[in-house]
Amino acid sequence: MAVPKQRHTKSRRDRRRSHHALSKQSLSTCFKCGAAVLPHRVCPNCGSYAGREVVDVLAKVNKKQQKAKKGELAKQEKKQTKGKELSLKELSQK
Repeated sequence: MAVPKQRHTKSRRDRRRSHHALSKQSLSTCFKCGAAVLPHRVCPNCGSYAGREVVDVLAKVNKKQQKAKKGELAKQEKKQTKGKELSLKELSQK
């Protein structure tokens, strides 16, 4: 079994460990529903990627959950379009 001849200093140990720090994950928001999503991944909440639906999320759940999910997605879309309509109205009034 190998045994070191000399003890390594604290500074040498700390220099080795300087690259072991963890970095915070960067999250972006989904274009469609606004949920937090990892970059370049399909949204697990609504199944969209880059503004278009890629995966049918409702097909993977049962009927009871499907009804609740449809209502949730409809609320989120209505919420997003409401803000856009107000801005268009304001632009037309000016």
